[in-house]
Amino acid sequence: MSSFLSRRRVLTTGAGAALGLGAIGATATSASASPAAAARHATGPEETRTLDELYRDALKEGGKLVVYSGGDTPTQQDGTKAAFKARFPDIDLTLIVDYSKYHDVRVDNQFATNTLVPDVVQLQTLQDFVRWNQQGRLLHYKPAGFSKLHKSFRDPQGAWVAVSAIAFSFLYGTAAVGSDAPRSPLDLVDPKWKGKIASSFPHDDDAVLYLYSLYVQKYGWEWVAKLAAQDVRFARGSNSPGDAVFGGTKAIGIGTAGSAVPSSTSPAKFVIADGHPFMGWGQRAAVLKQAKNSTAAKLYLNWQLSTAVQQNSFNGWSVRTDITPPAGLKPIWEYPNAHVDGFPKFMADRAEVERLKQTFALYFGEVKGEPTPGVLGLHPGA
Repeated sequence: MSSFLSRRRVLTTGAGAALGLGAIGATATSASASPAAAARHATGPEETRTLDELYRDALKEGGKLVVYSGGDTPTQQDGTKAAFKARFPDIDLTLIVDYSKYHDVRVDNQFATNTLVPDVVQLQTLQDFVRWNQQGRLLHYKPAGFSKLHKSFRDPQGAWVAVSAIAFSFLYGTAAVGSDAPRSPLDLVDPKWKGKIASSFPHDDDAVLYLYSLYVQKYGWEWVAKLAAQDVRFARGSNSPGDAVFGGTKAIGIGTAGSAVPSSTSPAKFVIADGHPFMGWGQRAAVLKQAKNSTAAKLYLNWQLSTAVQQNSFNGWSVRTDITPPAGLKPIWEYPNAHVDGFPKFMADRAEVERLKQTFALYFGEVKGEPTPGVLGLHPGA
């Protein structure tokens, strides 16, 4: 029998208590010794141990590590897991991928029931790191290279770091669009693309929702109404638009991650246009204060932020200021239309997030029994 925990067991541990408001409320009000003071305590210098020294110390600790990572499919982090295991073969790594909005509820329930499973949380739900830090749940720790992280990608006291820089925009299949490729989101409402567009649901994924909100700020709700008339195929998961384009079933995909590194061999192009919005963000990671394997957790963060890993990011972008992107790219924080600082603020305003979810649901016909978007004539915020 494998020494790895089964996915079902890892995900359901601690589920004996209610996963609803009772458990969450218990988490929010659970007593911990001066959590606000703990969140403010000063931290020491950056980690000075090498990866090999941390590896040896992690093996002495027990050699196990559990990471909850946000993502769309269970296999999405298989490359990360394989690379970590190749570098640290004797660490028993369990890396569980699920939607961040499910992982955070899971962790809250585990806090409430004293059944914590993960050592590291690596999630898109940026607001959770602020909340957990205020509750005294996060271990303040500065991995090696902490001072080289862009200021948007680190908590000043080391409560969390961003381990990867990600961008969401739209892409298209070069063969499918031919010589008349869409150059900006404005082109996506051209009737010639009707029935040829895939998108992830903006009311299911907060990062996609933020991207769509930037489109609204730039182009207005009239643009959304026109897009709603384009017979867009919506599906769950930010992977789905890319899958549709690379699979040849749709010409254009909206609300997905991609690489803007110029390529003459890729069958698809990820579009970033000057003067038009896309969204960039850093996926945050933190060591939980109650982690059973804190040294292995520290090893994981140091490895993720190492120059070797950061130089090989899938999209060419790094969270570090001392790594130069490939030719044709600037650091992601140098694109004002990426709104790197906007996403954390957006995620913090949960009332506005929920309002926008419902509004986009109405436009795109996801609320049962509602009128069609053309009849609604919605202009939210007016």
